[in-house]
Amino acid sequence: MDVLKKIRAAKRMDRGMTVVFYVVAGAAIALLCAFALTVIIRGFIGFTPELLAFNKDGIGNQLFNTVYLVFLSLLISGPLGIAAGIYMAEYARNGPVTRFLRICIETLSSLPSIVVGLFGYLVFIVLVGGRWSLMAGALAVSILNLPLIATTTEDAFRSLPAGYKRGSLGLGATHWQTIFRVMLPACLPRIITGLILAAGRAFGESAALLYTASTSTDINWRSWNLASPTCPLNPFRPGETLSLHIWAARTESLSSNAEQVANFSSAVLLILVFGFSIGARFLSRRLDKKMGGHSA
Repeated sequence: MDVLKKIRAAKRMDRGMTVVFYVVAGAAIALLCAFALTVIIRGFIGFTPELLAFNKDGIGNQLFNTVYLVFLSLLISGPLGIAAGIYMAEYARNGPVTRFLRICIETLSSLPSIVVGLFGYLVFIVLVGGRWSLMAGALAVSILNLPLIATTTEDAFRSLPAGYKRGSLGLGATHWQTIFRVMLPACLPRIITGLILAAGRAFGESAALLYTASTSTDINWRSWNLASPTCPLNPFRPGETLSLHIWAARTESLSSNAEQVANFSSAVLLILVFGFSIGARFLSRRLDKKMGGHSA
């Protein structure tokens, strides 16, 4: 009888905790939906096509700068972070050096972005004699994203079943061939998740870019000479992103529609992050199905 009572009590506790977790998850989803709808609705109130223009009256240039800067930052932090994660998972031996490296990664991931921005200003601008640019901003954001990508990659490799590695080595492949052709493709969906999180942080970053990317932009869409300071694809030109534009519109702008511009920029930035996340998730699932031998 005591055993039956304990089983019934355990089942009641299980059902009770299940309800609690469902309520917490539902509250989180409801909060996210309310936040997203509030930002989007307020952003599109009074919308006019001129707000999307690629001039000083619209946010087209800032939107392009945001996407371009995120692309540059992932181009830098992606390979470095993935390589660091592979090293930590497959090559680093347990010892004081490895433990110190893990402490450095954990410390780097908790640094305030404003500190990274000041570091980027001193190193990527003052020390090299440069100026505010998208590249300096991308390098600063990459410092913030490196720990996240490295940790995600390491966890993905460590959670992979041992049969992947043993089977490949048993067929005569080298360690590097096993990593590159077997383990890395199998870990790709989780690595893409890390890249999505890193991109989301880059999209909304402002403090680190305030000291590195500048709060002004001057783009000539007829100039495609990469050496030109007004060329859209020149990574060494100043570039104001959407997050910086929102901050400037709410604190410094004297325009009569500054609040509307800030609200619309917030809505566009939110939609941009959601769209990127959904697209990357879709790509990740297709790759997972393809590598698993399922029809896409």
